[in-house]
Order: sequence, then structure tokens, then C-alpha cells
Amino acid sequence: MARIERAKNSKAGWFARFVYLLARKRLGQLPEPLTITSHHRTLFKGYVAFEVALERSKLVENKLKILAEIKTSSLVGCHW
Repeated sequence: MARIERAKNSKAGWFARFVYLLARKRLGQLPEPLTITSHHRTLFKGYVAFEVALERSKLVENKLKILAEIKTSSLVGCHW
């Protein structure tokens, strides 16, 4: 659980609600970092842009990206 409370869907702007919808469709639920960064509009847009760029990058094999995600999340104790 994070120190900062998640942003509620009702208090989020139209862009955040749209991203929430896409995340729910793709992942089944909302990742906590997504809902926390949505408190700050500029930070949220940067976070979303980073995630999209990372997903679309073709410099490394997809298997290696997934392995790096698993290793990083295990090091920091995040289930996402």
C-alpha cells in the first residue's frame, strides 16, 4: 500500500478516466502507480508517455523486456 491515496475515478479528469479504461481492459485492474501519478497532470502524462514508448520500443526483444520487468519488480517489491 502506498503512502498517497489513489485518485478516485470520479475526481480524475477525462484523460485519466480514458487511461484508466484502457488499463482496466488490458490488465484487468488499475495499477497503483497509474492512479497515484494521476494526482499531478503533467507527471501523469509523462508517465503514460513513458509506458507507451517502452511498450512500443523494438530495440530489445520482448522476452528480454519482460525479464527485466520481473527482475526490477522483485527488487523493489512491486507485484506489477
